[in-house]
Amino acid sequence: MTDALTDLLKTRDWLLTDGATGTTLFNMGLESGDSPEFWNDTRVDDIRALYRGPVEAGSDLFLTNTFGGNAARLKLHGAQARARELSRKGAEIGREVADAAGRPVIVAGSMGPTGEIMAPMGPLTHDLAVEIFHEQAEGLKEGGADVLWVETISSPEELRAAGEAAHLAGMPWCVTMSFDTAGRTMMGTTSAEMTRIVGKLAHKPVAYGANCGVGASDLIRTVLGFGETDRPLIAKGNAGIPKFHDGHIHYNGTPELMAEYAVMARNAGATIIGGCCGTTPDHLQKMRAALDETPKGPAPTLDHVAERLGGFSSGSDGTDGNAPTRDRTGSRRRARG
Repeated sequence: MTDALTDLLKTRDWLLTDGATGTTLFNMGLESGDSPEFWNDTRVDDIRALYRGPVEAGSDLFLTNTFGGNAARLKLHGAQARARELSRKGAEIGREVADAAGRPVIVAGSMGPTGEIMAPMGPLTHDLAVEIFHEQAEGLKEGGADVLWVETISSPEELRAAGEAAHLAGMPWCVTMSFDTAGRTMMGTTSAEMTRIVGKLAHKPVAYGANCGVGASDLIRTVLGFGETDRPLIAKGNAGIPKFHDGHIHYNGTPELMAEYAVMARNAGATIIGGCCGTTPDHLQKMRAALDETPKGPAPTLDHVAERLGGFSSGSDGTDGNAPTRDRTGSRRRARG
């Protein structure tokens, strides 16, 4: 059985996905600590505008406003019973926007991490993680999402649980991990290890890759580190490095820098290319134009990446065995974009 994303990939050498969700919503008035998913019910016009931004900028795929829409995350707001409902509503708005685009646009149902540490280091069992992800997946499916988009994952165990949930829901899925410390995820996974993990899954994703992390240069190095694969690769890097100024976080990546990053990501082997934190429709317009107008070239060297996009945050991405050892017992929560 084929799916809309796989069918579109057959007709295109690359796809442009969306940019930041959180950056846009904060600019619309979302307060720090609030659940963005509530807006799928209370501020529908704003969520329509959120989705229309990347579509009008030329994106072929956008993510729903459901990153924190699983029961574990919504429990922080006393709304764990609304996980399926809020995910369905987020996807329904997306389906409406995509169907009105006048061209094929993929609705990707965003599924972020639970925010819990998986057993045996933490309290979250595999079965419970599958249940949490499955509930959200069913809501996204009901709302009309074309594909599940599991993102900003740190733990291989959580990745496997999300994949099992996608299988239970009968949905195609994609997955990205966040490689943000010495080229590894918070739980120590390297890009090369992710390729091995994906290769062993029973229900394989349509595509996999990296999102968020540090800056654009680190993201390109991660893509190069995935190595040989039979799956399309995803690259969703942040728009530069965040700086705190006047009470707000600003990203220093210009639209021109992100346009160069997009072309470099394609040359490095990525097929689905977009932005994460700080990436606005202005960035996406430049990225689309650059991808349209620039022929594909050879894979960039690390020296070229650093010269054009800025230096790396660490001396190694972990794939060469030289990354420092890390304490993997900590926990954190992150809001996308």
